Amino acid sequence: MNPSRAQIVFVTILLCAPLWLIRAELTLGEKYRINLVDVDGHTFSIDDGHITTVVLTTQSNIDKARAVGDRTPAFCLGNPTCRMITVLAFEGKHSKPVRMILTSLMRRRLDSEARRLQTRYDQLKIVRNARQDVSAVADFDGTITTQLGAQPTSALFHVFVFGRNGELLKQWNDVPTAEDLAAALKQN
Repeated sequence: MNPSRAQIVFVTILLCAPLWLIRAELTLGEKYRINLVDVDGHTFSIDDGHITTVVLTTQSNIDKARAVGDRTPAFCLGNPTCRMITVLAFEGKHSKPVRMILTSLMRRRLDSEARRLQTRYDQLKIVRNARQDVSAVADFDGTITTQLGAQPTSALFHVFVFGRNGELLKQWNDVPTAEDLAAALKQN
């Protein structure tokens, strides 16, 4: 019995479907438009004239996100053209009450991180409330994670540096060195 064309097409689609589900990493030099709303309700876009460091992580790698913040060069601190946004990707579905609790916990963590950052501001004599410069996005449904070319897994960790027009300048799958991060941030 010879297979029909429809059967051949169906089998081909069936075999290739998993490849379509795999998201490719973002491409250096390409321009992207990704809109984000942080847990404080502020809206950001990676192509709105700022140099944006986006850290995509899960709870298990949150200390790596802190390390990226600690390695952010002094010329970016308090600088209105530079910003860092942490995207916390959640695995699985969460009900609305659980989302509200998790968002509240994220705000408390941001308050704590802002106090740490404020000591750096004070040392550098930056007269600014550091809490204004600390942002995190809760990605409960995987939308942002997918836009950043990843899938929410427990080992998820990526760092992206986008230029003022949304151009991807650099990306890492681990914490970059302070020198590498500074070099990427100076590109634009």
